[in-house]
Amino acid sequence: QVQLVESGGGLVQAGGSLRLSCAASGSIFSANTMGWYRQATGKQRELVATITSGGTTTSAGSVKGRFTISRDNAKNTVYLQMNSLKPEDTGVYYCYYYVLIGGYQYWGRGTQVTVSS
Repeated sequence: QVQLVESGGGLVQAGGSLRLSCAASGSIFSANTMGWYRQATGKQRELVATITSGGTTTSAGSVKGRFTISRDNAKNTVYLQMNSLKPEDTGVYYCYYYVLIGGYQYWGRGTQVTVSS
C-alpha cells in the first residue's frame, strides 16, 4: 500500500500562484510515476501533469507554460508549481502514484484549488 498526502491548495485570485505538494509513503517502488489530476464540479477528472522517477514529464495543453511539475525522489514527493492561475483551473487536485510493474495505482484524497476572477 502507498499513502499519499497532499498539501498546498487554497483560494487565490486570477493571475496568482500556488504550489501543491504530495508526499508518498508506504511500499514505495523506486520506478514509479507520480502526478496530478484535477476535477471540476460536474466534470470528469482530467490529467494535469505527471513525472516519472527518471524525470520524464507530461502535461495537459491547458497548463503548458503555466504549471511546472517536479519531484524529489529522496523525499518521495511531487510538486506542482502553478502560475498565472485562471478561474478555469478551479477544482479538486488529486495526487496520483503509479507503478508499471503490477499496474498499481493510488490516489490522494485531494486538495481544493479555487481561483477567483
